Amino acid sequence: MTSTTLAPDLQAKLDHLRAIIRACGSALVAYSGGIDSTLVLAVAHEQLGDKALACIGVSPSYPRRELEEAIAIAREIGAAYRLVETNEHLNPNYAANPVNRCYFCKSTLHSHLVAIAREEGWNAILDGANASDVGDFRPGMQAAREKGVRSPLLEANITKPEVRAIARALGLRIWDKPAMACLSSRVPHGTPITPDLLRQIEAAEDTLVALGFRQFRVRHHGEIARIELASDELLRAIEQREAIVAGVRAAGYRFVTLDLAGYQRGSMNAIHVARDDIRTRKPIS
Repeated sequence: MTSTTLAPDLQAKLDHLRAIIRACGSALVAYSGGIDSTLVLAVAHEQLGDKALACIGVSPSYPRRELEEAIAIAREIGAAYRLVETNEHLNPNYAANPVNRCYFCKSTLHSHLVAIAREEGWNAILDGANASDVGDFRPGMQAAREKGVRSPLLEANITKPEVRAIARALGLRIWDKPAMACLSSRVPHGTPITPDLLRQIEAAEDTLVALGFRQFRVRHHGEIARIELASDELLRAIEQREAIVAGVRAAGYRFVTLDLAGYQRGSMNAIHVARDDIRTRKPIS
């Protein structure tokens, strides 16, 4: 893999990333098919060859379309991959959907990867956290640190825009792929997470995918589906409202609404809960 059209400072960061991953000797990559973990996987495959393995966590919160694309991208890179059934919804702490739900999700995934690494002799576990994630509320990063998972993008001080620039230079076709959080992020905190609920949300979002929308969320509010779209796609949604309504209702919603504020990352977070309180919240016994 060779890079092109990178500024010297960004090339230096890519070289640093390569050195960090090469020094691991062998690594499991917590891989979702998003651009961050895809870049880590691509560089890991470049530097480690068959000593790099993509591990894809499979659960009801991970859309089938995302799984299929992740597999396709791993094959394009030439990297080996493995599907890892996580079943985090069976954990009552996760299923209760507290504000720090992501902690329990990532803890479950990383526990599986730690077990694989120990049993098979992998030296490191890598994830796709980057420098832009620092300071944001990301309880999953806490879980990763507790399990000894490394974040080479963060270690190389590579930000999200830089991830995209490097990925584009390396020829990764998803360099501009919109962020795609798990399906549980569409549900208000405190509303229990169940596989049936996640399948309902996935079916509703599949309607938007089929109609060509790229940046979207279907936020779940009981019988109401609140659709968030990128601002430049709102008018097109009005034009295609009949198809959207039909598809979302077929998924099980009675009312279909379009949020005029547009797509907002993390809009379901209960921001009134203090972060210190979140971090000290005890698991359900």
